[in-house]
Amino acid sequence: MKIAVLGGGNGSFAAAGDLASAGHEVRLWRRNPADVEAHRAHGGAITVIDRAGRRDIRLATITSSIAEAINAADLVLCPAPAFAQAAIAELAAPHLRDGQVVFLPPGTFGSYIFARAARDAGNRAEIATAETGTLPWLARKQGPYAVRISGRGARLPTGVFPLRLAPHALGVIERAFPNAIEPCGDALSAALMNAGPIIHPPLITMNAGPIEHFDKWDIHKEGTQPAIRRVTDALDAERIAIREALGYGKPHFPLADHYSKDGEPWMYARDAHDELTESGDWSERLILAEHRYMLEDVRLGLSFLASVAGRLAGLQAPLAKAFLAIGSAITGEDFAVTGRTLSSLGLGDFDRAALQNHLAEGFR
Repeated sequence: MKIAVLGGGNGSFAAAGDLASAGHEVRLWRRNPADVEAHRAHGGAITVIDRAGRRDIRLATITSSIAEAINAADLVLCPAPAFAQAAIAELAAPHLRDGQVVFLPPGTFGSYIFARAARDAGNRAEIATAETGTLPWLARKQGPYAVRISGRGARLPTGVFPLRLAPHALGVIERAFPNAIEPCGDALSAALMNAGPIIHPPLITMNAGPIEHFDKWDIHKEGTQPAIRRVTDALDAERIAIREALGYGKPHFPLADHYSKDGEPWMYARDAHDELTESGDWSERLILAEHRYMLEDVRLGLSFLASVAGRLAGLQAPLAKAFLAIGSAITGEDFAVTGRTLSSLGLGDFDRAALQNHLAEGFR
């Protein structure tokens, strides 16, 4: 299958290397032409490091032309941070064509942003956009052209916009992620599966002291203490309550299953958390006001969760709002203003029934 991978970060490198290793024709788009030229000069490959060892995987193309990357692709994969989605969607929008599927793992409702960008660009092609609840790889780059993968997604709850295109979209995505995709309905259902805004806000804010004190801090190891886990579970209960209030059924993929040694398997394999902490790759210098966990998962993820809770579900989501306030105080930025909400997405005037119809039918 022909796959375009957009971005040059940890997730994009893991996606490009892993999918090319599986035999797919992968075109990697990187925004900076200088980075592209340097990567091509290095041989145009990505070194993948995992349990199977170390191997160099050559990509079909590395390009700074998003049109070249997307052209003829069956699947367009965008594992970039949520705060980069709008800019990438605007660049991609004119080049998407009938039958293509855009997949954001995870999305923070970015699937809707890509669909709206195509509409706003005057592109009337029949495009399906989809998202899932987590990045399918636990990965960190090991230098400019290598990535270490310590875990892979085993169950990926995936929703599609518009829902009427789900059979086609899920069929395409499953070719890239065999035996891992679990349909969960529309794009909003998938956005409410996003694990990042549940795992990361307690870790990045409740560990603020040691993060600023130590040169390196592993929030998934030293920082994941029982008190923080209890808060994480309570925040996750707010997410699940929103899903239930909107009529989305089980499984809700409670985060507790990620840390559990028994019970239902979560989105990653059972030993994924241990593999992550044992890798040492997350022992790193964190700058609170600039880190992805703050700017993506607190600012965008929790603002979206709180917006859906209040406008559609009639719930308060007090912990989500509390972490938004703490993040705003840490960064000096009002996340209630700069975050992602139904209003900022142009959906503020939709009631629940109208939104559900829009999610099913799309812009036609």
